[in-house]
Amino acid sequence: MLYLGIDSGTQSTKAIVLDLTTGETIASASAAYGLIPGLPQGHLEQHPQDWVTATEKTISAVLDKIGPRREEVRGIGVSGQQHGLVVLDREDEVIRPAKLWCDTSTTAQCDAFAEEFGGQKNIVRLFGNAILPGYTAPKILWLKENEPHHYERVATILLPHDYLNYWLTGEKCMEYGDASGTGLLDVRTRKWSERLLEFIDPNLEEKLPPVQSSKRAAGLLREELRKKWNLPGTVIVSSGGGDNMMGAIGTGNIYPGVVTASFGTSGTLFACAARPVIDERECEVAAFCDSADHWLPLVCTMNVTVATERVRELFSWDHAKLNAAVAAAKVGSDGLLFLPYLNGERTPNLPEGTGVFHGLTTRNMTPENIARATMEGVTLGLAYGLERLAELKVVPKEIRMIGGGSKSPVWRQMAADIFGVPVVCPINPEGAALGAAIQAAWVEGLTVGHGHTLDKLCTDAVRLDESTRCTPNPDAVAVYAELLDKQTGLTRKLNAAGYL
Repeated sequence: MLYLGIDSGTQSTKAIVLDLTTGETIASASAAYGLIPGLPQGHLEQHPQDWVTATEKTISAVLDKIGPRREEVRGIGVSGQQHGLVVLDREDEVIRPAKLWCDTSTTAQCDAFAEEFGGQKNIVRLFGNAILPGYTAPKILWLKENEPHHYERVATILLPHDYLNYWLTGEKCMEYGDASGTGLLDVRTRKWSERLLEFIDPNLEEKLPPVQSSKRAAGLLREELRKKWNLPGTVIVSSGGGDNMMGAIGTGNIYPGVVTASFGTSGTLFACAARPVIDERECEVAAFCDSADHWLPLVCTMNVTVATERVRELFSWDHAKLNAAVAAAKVGSDGLLFLPYLNGERTPNLPEGTGVFHGLTTRNMTPENIARATMEGVTLGLAYGLERLAELKVVPKEIRMIGGGSKSPVWRQMAADIFGVPVVCPINPEGAALGAAIQAAWVEGLTVGHGHTLDKLCTDAVRLDESTRCTPNPDAVAVYAELLDKQTGLTRKLNAAGYL
Protein backbone atom coordinates (compact mmCIF):
# COMPACT_ATOMS: atom_id res chain seq x y z
CA MET A 1 0.00 0.00 0.00
CA LEU A 2 1.16 3.49 -0.87
CA TYR A 3 0.56 6.82 0.89
CA LEU A 4 1.23 10.36 -0.27
CA GLY A 5 2.69 12.98 2.04
CA ILE A 6 2.41 16.68 1.12
CA ASP A 7 4.44 19.39 2.84
CA SER A 8 3.20 22.86 1.88
CA GLY A 9 5.78 25.30 3.22
CA THR A 10 6.70 28.96 2.98
CA GLN A 11 9.05 28.54 0.02
CA SER A 12 7.87 25.38 -1.71
CA THR A 13 5.60 22.36 -1.66
CA LYS A 14 7.03 18.85 -1.57
CA ALA A 15 5.27 15.56 -2.19
CA ILE A 16 6.50 12.04 -1.46
CA VAL A 17 5.15 8.52 -1.90
CA LEU A 18 5.68 6.13 1.01
CA ASP A 19 5.65 2.39 0.38
CA LEU A 20 4.24 1.03 3.62
CA THR A 21 5.50 -2.50 2.95
CA THR A 22 9.16 -1.52 2.71
CA GLY A 23 9.11 1.77 4.64
CA GLU A 24 10.83 3.40 1.65
CA THR A 25 10.07 6.71 -0.03
CA ILE A 26 9.76 5.69 -3.67
CA ALA A 27 9.06 9.04 -5.32
CA SER A 28 9.33 12.74 -4.55
CA ALA A 29 8.77 16.08 -6.24
CA SER A 30 8.78 19.76 -5.32
CA ALA A 31 7.53 23.08 -6.65
CA ALA A 32 8.73 26.50 -5.50
CA TYR A 33 6.94 29.83 -5.05
CA GLY A 34 7.55 33.08 -3.24
CA LEU A 35 6.07 35.77 -1.06
CA ILE A 36 4.01 38.61 -2.43
CA PRO A 37 6.54 41.39 -3.11
CA GLY A 38 6.31 45.04 -2.18
CA LEU A 39 4.37 44.75 1.07
CA PRO A 40 5.12 47.02 4.05
CA GLN A 41 7.72 45.95 6.62
CA GLY A 42 6.42 43.10 8.77
CA HIS A 43 3.68 42.07 6.32
CA LEU A 44 4.37 38.65 4.75
CA GLU A 45 1.66 37.11 2.61
CA GLN A 46 1.05 34.49 -0.08
CA HIS A 47 -1.75 33.58 -2.45
CA PRO A 48 -3.39 30.29 -1.34
CA GLN A 49 -3.83 29.42 -5.01
CA ASP A 50 -0.03 29.12 -5.21
CA TRP A 51 -0.22 26.28 -2.66
CA VAL A 52 -2.98 24.55 -4.63
CA THR A 53 -1.08 24.86 -7.91
CA ALA A 54 2.11 23.51 -6.33
CA THR A 55 0.25 20.67 -4.58
CA GLU A 56 -1.45 19.60 -7.80
CA LYS A 57 1.83 19.81 -9.69
CA THR A 58 3.79 17.74 -7.17
CA ILE A 59 1.09 15.09 -6.72
CA SER A 60 0.87 14.68 -10.49
CA ALA A 61 4.66 14.40 -10.67
CA VAL A 62 5.02 11.68 -8.04
CA LEU A 63 2.10 9.71 -9.47
CA ASP A 64 3.73 9.84 -12.90
CA LYS A 65 6.93 8.49 -11.33
CA ILE A 66 5.22 5.46 -9.78
CA GLY A 67 3.23 4.73 -12.93
CA PRO A 68 0.78 1.81 -12.61
CA ARG A 69 1.47 1.54 -8.88
CA ARG A 70 -0.84 4.53 -8.40
CA GLU A 71 -3.55 1.87 -8.02
CA GLU A 72 -2.01 1.07 -4.62
CA VAL A 73 -2.52 4.58 -3.20
CA ARG A 74 -4.79 4.45 -0.15
CA GLY A 75 -4.30 7.77 1.58
CA ILE A 76 -2.98 11.33 1.45
CA GLY A 77 -1.75 13.47 4.33
CA VAL A 78 -1.03 17.20 4.27
CA SER A 79 1.46 19.17 6.35
CA GLY A 80 1.19 22.94 6.20
CA GLN A 81 2.94 26.02 7.54
CA GLN A 82 1.34 26.90 10.87
CA HIS A 83 -0.62 30.01 11.90
CA GLY A 84 -1.49 31.34 8.42
CA LEU A 85 -4.87 33.03 8.00
CA VAL A 86 -7.00 31.92 5.04
CA VAL A 87 -10.42 33.58 4.79
CA LEU A 88 -13.23 32.44 2.50
CA ASP A 89 -16.52 34.11 1.58
CA ARG A 90 -19.94 32.44 1.39
CA GLU A 91 -19.09 31.07 -2.06
CA ASP A 92 -15.90 29.56 -0.60
CA GLU A 93 -13.71 31.92 -2.60
CA VAL A 94 -10.52 33.30 -1.06
CA ILE A 95 -11.13 36.92 0.01
CA ARG A 96 -7.53 38.14 0.29
CA PRO A 97 -3.99 36.72 0.39
CA ALA A 98 -3.05 34.67 3.43
CA LYS A 99 -1.11 36.36 6.22
CA LEU A 100 1.70 33.96 7.16
CA TRP A 101 3.32 32.68 10.34
CA CYS A 102 6.22 35.08 9.86
CA ASP A 103 3.98 38.15 9.53
CA THR A 104 4.69 40.45 12.47
CA SER A 105 2.26 43.26 11.64
CA THR A 106 -0.10 42.36 14.51
CA THR A 107 1.81 43.75 17.49
CA ALA A 108 -0.97 46.24 18.32
CA GLN A 109 -3.56 43.46 18.32
CA CYS A 110 -1.41 41.34 20.65
CA ASP A 111 -1.21 44.32 22.98
CA ALA A 112 -5.00 44.60 22.86
CA PHE A 113 -5.38 40.96 23.92
CA ALA A 114 -2.91 41.53 26.76
CA GLU A 115 -4.75 44.61 27.98
CA GLU A 116 -8.12 42.83 27.89
CA PHE A 117 -6.98 39.72 29.76
CA GLY A 118 -4.50 41.15 32.26
CA GLY A 119 -1.25 40.55 30.39
CA GLN A 120 0.25 37.72 28.42
CA LYS A 121 1.12 35.75 31.56
CA ASN A 122 -2.51 35.75 32.56
CA ILE A 123 -3.51 34.67 29.04
CA VAL A 124 -1.13 31.72 29.38
CA ARG A 125 -2.51 30.90 32.82
CA LEU A 126 -6.08 30.99 31.51
CA PHE A 127 -5.74 29.36 28.09
CA GLY A 128 -2.27 27.77 27.83
CA ASN A 129 -0.64 29.96 25.17
CA ALA A 130 0.32 33.60 24.86
CA ILE A 131 -1.10 35.62 21.97
CA LEU A 132 1.95 36.32 19.81
CA PRO A 133 2.29 38.25 16.53
CA GLY A 134 2.84 35.10 14.49
CA TYR A 135 -0.35 33.38 15.67
CA THR A 136 -3.66 33.35 13.86
CA ALA A 137 -5.76 35.02 16.57
CA PRO A 138 -4.22 38.52 16.27
CA LYS A 139 -4.33 38.20 12.46
CA ILE A 140 -8.11 37.80 12.64
CA LEU A 141 -8.41 40.88 14.85
CA TRP A 142 -6.04 42.76 12.52
CA LEU A 143 -8.28 41.92 9.57
CA LYS A 144 -11.37 43.10 11.42
CA GLU A 145 -9.74 46.39 12.44
CA ASN A 146 -7.75 47.19 9.30
CA GLU A 147 -9.80 45.68 6.48
CA PRO A 148 -13.42 45.71 7.69
CA HIS A 149 -14.66 45.47 4.09
CA HIS A 150 -12.89 42.12 3.85
CA TYR A 151 -13.83 40.94 7.33
CA GLU A 152 -17.53 41.52 6.67
CA ARG A 153 -17.33 38.98 3.85
CA VAL A 154 -15.68 36.25 5.94
CA ALA A 155 -17.73 33.08 6.21
CA THR A 156 -14.93 30.58 6.92
CA ILE A 157 -11.52 30.82 8.57
CA LEU A 158 -8.98 28.11 7.75
CA LEU A 159 -5.31 27.39 8.29
CA PRO A 160 -3.09 26.66 5.26
CA HIS A 161 -3.21 22.88 5.57
CA ASP A 162 -6.97 23.03 6.23
CA TYR A 163 -7.39 24.93 2.97
CA LEU A 164 -5.52 22.23 1.08
CA ASN A 165 -7.61 19.56 2.81
CA TYR A 166 -10.70 21.47 1.71
CA TRP A 167 -9.43 21.57 -1.87
CA LEU A 168 -8.73 17.82 -1.76
CA THR A 169 -11.97 16.74 -0.08
CA GLY A 170 -14.54 19.53 -0.18
CA GLU A 171 -14.75 19.24 3.63
CA LYS A 172 -13.85 21.92 6.19
CA CYS A 173 -12.35 20.83 9.50
CA MET A 174 -9.48 21.61 11.84
CA GLU A 175 -7.53 19.11 13.94
CA TYR A 176 -6.20 19.68 17.46
CA GLY A 177 -2.55 20.21 16.58
CA ASP A 178 -2.75 23.00 14.03
CA ALA A 179 -5.80 24.48 15.80
CA SER A 180 -3.71 24.96 18.94
CA GLY A 181 -1.40 27.21 16.90
CA THR A 182 -4.19 29.70 16.32
CA GLY A 183 -3.94 30.85 19.95
CA LEU A 184 -7.72 30.35 20.26
CA LEU A 185 -7.76 26.75 21.49
CA ASP A 186 -7.69 25.98 25.20
CA VAL A 187 -5.02 23.29 25.05
CA ARG A 188 -6.07 21.71 28.33
CA THR A 189 -9.58 20.94 27.06
CA ARG A 190 -8.91 20.98 23.29
CA LYS A 191 -11.92 23.25 22.83
CA TRP A 192 -12.22 26.78 21.48
CA SER A 193 -11.85 29.39 24.19
CA GLU A 194 -15.14 31.25 24.21
CA ARG A 195 -13.68 34.30 25.97
CA LEU A 196 -10.96 34.78 23.35
CA LEU A 197 -13.41 34.27 20.50
CA GLU A 198 -15.87 36.78 21.95
CA PHE A 199 -13.15 39.39 22.38
CA ILE A 200 -12.51 39.30 18.63
CA ASP A 201 -16.11 38.82 17.51
CA PRO A 202 -19.15 37.32 19.30
CA ASN A 203 -19.94 35.50 16.04
CA LEU A 204 -16.42 34.21 15.41
CA GLU A 205 -17.06 30.57 16.33
CA GLU A 206 -19.52 30.15 13.47
CA LYS A 207 -16.72 31.12 11.06
CA LEU A 208 -14.39 28.43 12.42
CA PRO A 209 -14.68 24.84 11.21
CA PRO A 210 -15.31 22.00 13.66
CA VAL A 211 -12.22 21.05 15.65
CA GLN A 212 -11.64 17.30 15.83
CA SER A 213 -9.29 14.52 16.83
CA SER A 214 -6.18 14.18 14.73
CA LYS A 215 -7.00 10.48 14.41
CA ARG A 216 -10.00 11.28 12.21
CA ALA A 217 -9.89 11.66 8.45
CA ALA A 218 -10.63 15.02 6.87
CA GLY A 219 -12.63 13.16 4.24
CA LEU A 220 -12.38 11.23 0.99
CA LEU A 221 -10.50 12.54 -2.02
CA ARG A 222 -12.89 14.40 -4.30
CA GLU A 223 -14.15 12.33 -7.22
CA GLU A 224 -12.96 14.93 -9.71
CA LEU A 225 -9.37 14.67 -8.44
CA ARG A 226 -9.53 10.88 -8.06
CA LYS A 227 -10.47 10.51 -11.71
CA LYS A 228 -8.00 13.13 -12.86
CA TRP A 229 -5.15 11.30 -11.16
CA ASN A 230 -6.51 7.84 -12.02
CA LEU A 231 -6.52 6.70 -8.39
CA PRO A 232 -8.49 3.84 -6.77
CA GLY A 233 -12.13 4.20 -5.75
CA THR A 234 -11.48 5.18 -2.11
CA VAL A 235 -8.58 7.42 -1.10
CA ILE A 236 -8.68 8.86 2.43
CA VAL A 237 -7.28 12.29 3.21
CA SER A 238 -6.11 12.27 6.83
CA SER A 239 -6.54 15.18 9.23
CA GLY A 240 -3.01 16.34 8.43
CA GLY A 241 -1.48 18.99 10.64
CA GLY A 242 0.99 21.82 11.03
CA ASP A 243 4.50 21.37 9.72
CA ASN A 244 5.96 20.97 13.20
CA MET A 245 3.35 18.38 14.19
CA MET A 246 4.01 16.41 11.02
CA GLY A 247 7.75 16.86 11.49
CA ALA A 248 7.43 15.23 14.89
CA ILE A 249 5.79 12.14 13.40
CA GLY A 250 8.24 12.11 10.49
CA THR A 251 11.23 12.04 12.84
CA GLY A 252 9.79 9.43 15.20
CA ASN A 253 9.32 12.07 17.89
CA ILE A 254 6.22 10.42 19.35
CA TYR A 255 7.44 9.63 22.87
CA PRO A 256 9.31 11.58 25.58
CA GLY A 257 13.11 11.81 25.38
CA VAL A 258 13.41 12.78 21.73
CA VAL A 259 13.49 16.40 20.58
CA THR A 260 13.30 17.44 16.94
CA ALA A 261 15.30 20.50 15.88
CA SER A 262 14.35 22.06 12.56
CA PHE A 263 17.02 24.27 11.01
CA GLY A 264 15.17 25.97 8.17
CA THR A 265 14.40 29.59 7.38
CA SER A 266 13.13 29.68 10.95
CA GLY A 267 14.05 27.25 13.70
CA THR A 268 11.96 25.07 15.95
CA LEU A 269 12.53 22.67 18.81
CA PHE A 270 9.68 20.40 19.83
CA ALA A 271 9.00 17.26 21.83
CA CYS A 272 6.19 14.86 22.62
CA ALA A 273 4.46 15.14 25.99
CA ALA A 274 1.69 13.13 27.63
CA ARG A 275 0.11 16.28 29.10
CA PRO A 276 0.07 20.02 28.35
CA VAL A 277 3.39 21.76 29.06
CA ILE A 278 2.42 25.33 29.90
CA ASP A 279 5.02 28.06 30.42
CA GLU A 280 3.25 30.32 32.91
CA ARG A 281 6.45 32.00 34.11
CA GLU A 282 8.09 33.24 30.90
CA CYS A 283 5.39 32.61 28.25
CA GLU A 284 8.04 31.52 25.75
CA VAL A 285 7.28 27.82 25.24
CA ALA A 286 4.25 27.16 23.07
CA ALA A 287 1.88 24.62 24.64
CA PHE A 288 0.68 23.12 21.39
CA CYS A 289 -1.22 19.91 20.84
CA ASP A 290 0.39 17.44 18.45
CA SER A 291 -1.24 15.63 15.53
CA ALA A 292 -1.53 12.31 17.32
CA ASP A 293 -3.77 13.52 20.17
CA HIS A 294 -0.90 14.21 22.59
CA TRP A 295 0.89 17.52 23.23
CA LEU A 296 3.85 19.22 21.57
CA PRO A 297 5.77 21.76 23.68
CA LEU A 298 7.63 23.91 21.16
CA VAL A 299 9.92 26.89 20.90
CA CYS A 300 10.38 28.81 17.68
CA THR A 301 13.01 31.25 16.48
CA MET A 302 12.50 33.24 13.30
CA ASN A 303 16.13 33.49 12.19
CA VAL A 304 18.18 30.44 11.21
CA THR A 305 19.14 29.84 7.57
CA VAL A 306 17.74 33.27 6.72
CA ALA A 307 20.81 34.64 8.54
CA THR A 308 23.42 32.19 7.23
CA GLU A 309 22.12 32.67 3.69
CA ARG A 310 22.60 36.42 3.98
CA VAL A 311 26.23 35.86 4.99
CA ARG A 312 26.73 33.43 2.12
CA GLU A 313 25.32 35.97 -0.34
CA LEU A 314 27.34 38.79 1.22
CA PHE A 315 30.63 37.01 0.43
CA SER A 316 29.40 35.39 -2.83
CA TRP A 317 30.05 31.89 -1.49
CA ASP A 318 28.39 28.62 -2.35
CA HIS A 319 27.36 26.37 0.53
CA ALA A 320 30.64 24.46 0.48
CA LYS A 321 32.64 27.68 0.89
CA LEU A 322 30.35 28.82 3.70
CA ASN A 323 30.90 25.57 5.58
CA ALA A 324 34.65 25.73 4.95
CA ALA A 325 34.78 29.27 6.31
CA VAL A 326 32.87 28.28 9.45
CA ALA A 327 35.15 25.28 9.97
CA ALA A 328 38.24 27.49 9.58
CA ALA A 329 37.24 29.75 12.48
CA LYS A 330 37.70 28.82 16.14
CA VAL A 331 34.86 27.80 18.44
CA GLY A 332 33.51 31.09 19.77
CA SER A 333 34.57 33.06 16.65
CA ASP A 334 37.48 34.69 18.48
CA GLY A 335 35.17 36.75 20.69
CA LEU A 336 32.64 37.78 18.03
CA LEU A 337 29.00 37.22 19.05
CA PHE A 338 25.92 37.63 16.85
CA LEU A 339 22.43 38.40 18.12
CA PRO A 340 20.42 36.96 15.21
CA TYR A 341 17.20 38.97 15.25
CA LEU A 342 17.15 40.01 11.58
CA ASN A 343 13.41 39.33 11.21
CA GLY A 344 12.46 40.30 14.72
CA GLU A 345 12.14 37.30 17.03
CA ARG A 346 9.57 35.06 18.62
CA THR A 347 11.69 33.37 21.32
CA PRO A 348 12.51 35.62 23.04
CA ASN A 349 9.53 37.74 22.00
CA LEU A 350 11.14 40.65 20.10
CA PRO A 351 8.85 41.40 17.13
CA GLU A 352 10.75 44.64 16.39
CA GLY A 353 14.18 43.15 17.12
CA THR A 354 17.25 43.64 14.92
CA GLY A 355 20.57 41.84 14.55
CA VAL A 356 23.72 42.84 16.43
CA PHE A 357 27.38 41.87 16.02
CA HIS A 358 29.05 42.33 19.39
CA GLY A 359 32.75 42.24 20.18
CA LEU A 360 34.14 43.29 16.80
CA THR A 361 37.86 44.09 16.76
CA THR A 362 40.44 44.60 14.03
CA ARG A 363 41.67 41.09 14.85
CA ASN A 364 38.44 39.12 14.65
CA MET A 365 36.66 41.05 11.86
CA THR A 366 37.22 38.38 9.22
CA PRO A 367 34.80 36.64 6.83
CA GLU A 368 35.43 33.34 8.61
CA ASN A 369 34.58 34.72 12.06
CA ILE A 370 31.53 36.57 10.75
CA ALA A 371 30.29 33.35 9.14
CA ARG A 372 30.90 31.24 12.24
CA ALA A 373 29.48 33.83 14.63
CA THR A 374 26.31 33.96 12.53
CA MET A 375 25.91 30.17 12.58
CA GLU A 376 26.71 30.07 16.29
CA GLY A 377 24.32 32.94 17.04
CA VAL A 378 21.27 31.33 15.44
CA THR A 379 22.06 27.99 17.09
CA LEU A 380 22.52 29.63 20.48
CA GLY A 381 19.11 31.19 19.92
CA LEU A 382 17.65 27.69 19.69
CA ALA A 383 19.71 26.60 22.70
CA TYR A 384 18.00 29.31 24.72
CA GLY A 385 14.74 27.61 23.80
CA LEU A 386 16.14 24.22 24.79
CA GLU A 387 17.01 25.65 28.21
CA ARG A 388 13.44 26.84 28.58
CA LEU A 389 12.12 23.38 27.69
CA ALA A 390 14.45 21.81 30.26
CA GLU A 391 13.13 24.16 32.94
CA LEU A 392 9.69 22.71 32.19
CA LYS A 393 11.09 19.17 32.56
CA VAL A 394 11.27 18.44 28.84
CA VAL A 395 14.81 17.04 28.71
CA PRO A 396 16.16 15.38 25.55
CA LYS A 397 18.37 12.31 25.36
CA GLU A 398 18.79 12.81 21.63
CA ILE A 399 18.07 15.57 19.13
CA ARG A 400 16.95 14.71 15.61
CA MET A 401 18.01 17.48 13.27
CA ILE A 402 16.12 18.32 10.08
CA GLY A 403 15.92 21.23 7.65
CA GLY A 404 18.46 22.80 5.34
CA GLY A 405 20.99 23.40 8.09
CA SER A 406 21.12 19.69 8.91
CA LYS A 407 22.97 19.04 5.62
CA SER A 408 26.07 20.77 6.97
CA PRO A 409 28.50 18.51 8.92
CA VAL A 410 30.09 21.50 10.66
CA TRP A 411 26.67 22.77 11.70
CA ARG A 412 25.64 19.35 13.05
CA GLN A 413 28.72 19.21 15.27
CA MET A 414 28.17 22.79 16.37
CA ALA A 415 24.58 21.92 17.30
CA ALA A 416 25.71 18.93 19.38
CA ASP A 417 28.27 21.13 21.17
CA ILE A 418 25.83 23.97 21.81
CA PHE A 419 22.94 21.72 22.85
CA GLY A 420 25.17 19.38 24.84
CA VAL A 421 23.20 16.40 23.51
CA PRO A 422 23.92 13.90 20.69
CA VAL A 423 22.55 15.02 17.33
CA VAL A 424 21.55 12.76 14.43
CA CYS A 425 19.64 13.22 11.17
CA PRO A 426 16.93 10.98 9.77
CA ILE A 427 17.76 9.38 6.43
CA ASN A 428 14.69 11.00 4.89
CA PRO A 429 15.27 14.77 5.06
CA GLU A 430 11.61 15.57 4.34
CA GLY A 431 10.38 15.04 7.89
CA ALA A 432 7.08 16.90 7.51
CA ALA A 433 6.15 15.19 4.24
CA LEU A 434 7.10 11.79 5.66
CA GLY A 435 5.10 12.52 8.82
CA ALA A 436 2.09 13.41 6.68
CA ALA A 437 2.37 10.12 4.77
CA ILE A 438 2.76 8.13 8.01
CA GLN A 439 -0.26 9.87 9.52
CA ALA A 440 -2.25 9.08 6.36
CA ALA A 441 -1.38 5.39 6.75
CA TRP A 442 -2.29 5.47 10.45
CA VAL A 443 -5.61 7.25 9.96
CA GLU A 444 -6.54 5.07 7.00
CA GLY A 445 -5.91 2.00 9.16
CA LEU A 446 -8.04 3.40 11.97
CA THR A 447 -10.80 4.25 9.50
CA VAL A 448 -11.01 0.81 7.88
CA GLY A 449 -10.58 -0.95 11.21
CA HIS A 450 -7.27 -2.69 10.71
CA GLY A 451 -3.87 -1.13 10.58
CA HIS A 452 -0.58 -0.62 12.36
CA THR A 453 -0.01 1.48 15.45
CA LEU A 454 1.66 4.83 15.00
CA ASP A 455 4.69 3.50 16.87
CA LYS A 456 5.01 0.58 14.45
CA LEU A 457 4.65 2.85 11.43
CA CYS A 458 7.35 5.21 12.71
CA THR A 459 9.66 2.34 13.56
CA ASP A 460 9.35 1.00 10.01
CA ALA A 461 9.49 4.29 8.10
CA VAL A 462 11.71 6.62 10.18
CA ARG A 463 15.33 5.62 9.85
CA LEU A 464 18.34 7.42 11.25
CA ASP A 465 21.51 8.14 9.31
CA GLU A 466 24.14 7.07 11.82
CA SER A 467 26.88 8.58 9.65
CA THR A 468 25.51 12.00 10.67
CA ARG A 469 25.57 11.35 14.42
CA CYS A 470 27.59 13.92 16.39
CA THR A 471 28.41 13.74 20.08
CA PRO A 472 29.23 16.84 22.15
CA ASN A 473 32.87 17.88 22.53
CA PRO A 474 33.32 18.76 26.24
CA ASP A 475 35.70 21.68 25.57
CA ALA A 476 33.33 23.24 23.04
CA VAL A 477 30.35 22.63 25.33
CA ALA A 478 32.01 24.72 28.03
CA VAL A 479 32.75 27.59 25.63
CA TYR A 480 29.21 27.61 24.31
CA ALA A 481 27.66 27.51 27.77
CA GLU A 482 29.40 30.82 28.52
CA LEU A 483 28.39 32.26 25.15
CA LEU A 484 24.76 31.34 25.74
CA ASP A 485 24.78 33.20 29.05
CA LYS A 486 26.41 36.18 27.32
CA GLN A 487 23.93 36.19 24.43
CA THR A 488 20.97 35.95 26.80
CA GLY A 489 22.32 38.74 29.00
CA LEU A 490 23.07 41.06 26.08
CA THR A 491 19.64 40.49 24.61
CA ARG A 492 17.89 41.33 27.87
CA LYS A 493 19.99 44.42 28.55
CA LEU A 494 19.68 45.84 25.04
CA ASN A 495 15.95 45.15 25.01
CA ALA A 496 15.48 46.78 28.42
CA ALA A 497 17.34 49.85 27.19
CA GLY A 498 15.13 50.08 24.10
CA TYR A 499 17.83 49.08 21.61
CA LEU A 500 16.21 45.82 20.43
